[in-house]
Amino acid sequence: MHTDAHRAAIDALELLLPQTQCTQCGYAGCRPYAEAIVTQAAPINRCPPGGSAGIAILAAHTGQPIVALDPDAGIERPRRVAHIVAELCIGCTKCIEACPVDAIAGAPKRLHAVIVQACTGCDLCLPPCPVDCIQMVAPPLGQEGWSRADAQNARARHQRRAQRIERLQLAQAHRLADKAQHHLDELDAAAGLKGDAPVADTADSAARTEAARKRAVIEAAVARARARLAAR
Repeated sequence: MHTDAHRAAIDALELLLPQTQCTQCGYAGCRPYAEAIVTQAAPINRCPPGGSAGIAILAAHTGQPIVALDPDAGIERPRRVAHIVAELCIGCTKCIEACPVDAIAGAPKRLHAVIVQACTGCDLCLPPCPVDCIQMVAPPLGQEGWSRADAQNARARHQRRAQRIERLQLAQAHRLADKAQHHLDELDAAAGLKGDAPVADTADSAARTEAARKRAVIEAAVARARARLAAR
């Protein structure tokens, strides 16, 4: 459980990161990496997008010495942005699902397009593309740099995406819980219609045993679904 002071330390350090959400540091995004630095679970030199300048900023903030970028995390390079080759795109939406900042627009079976100003150059859209229609290219003139304002915009987009995914997952969890409860209610209704009449034969006994088994399975599913919802 993080204390308020601990969360504040993570917040402050997160704001110093480039917000590319590229995962090259070995963590799922900039905030998890910031948390790892604060808890001393990770060094300050595993952010290739931040490069040597970013390491110097993190060193000044944490009081740690300036060190070279860890080559296992990647290399420092100029900003690049994704470009979709229109002739090859099949509209599969896999790149849209992979983009951590919602910088790709499109619909199923329709040509997708990159929102260049929002693209962080994270490369995460490359692996899932089944037709290799995405290239990483130099940004347009005048957009070569990555400012603090760009970083904060990317952070906001990343947060909105995470919140949207959370809402969708929560809605799905509610639907599954309601569906399981509906099946349970149907079983109870069927049992009520049959009443508690004596078992007539082996077949009837087997049917009752199977009904009891189904009920136990559905009750367990309902309990799991409710527990997931309560944990959110």
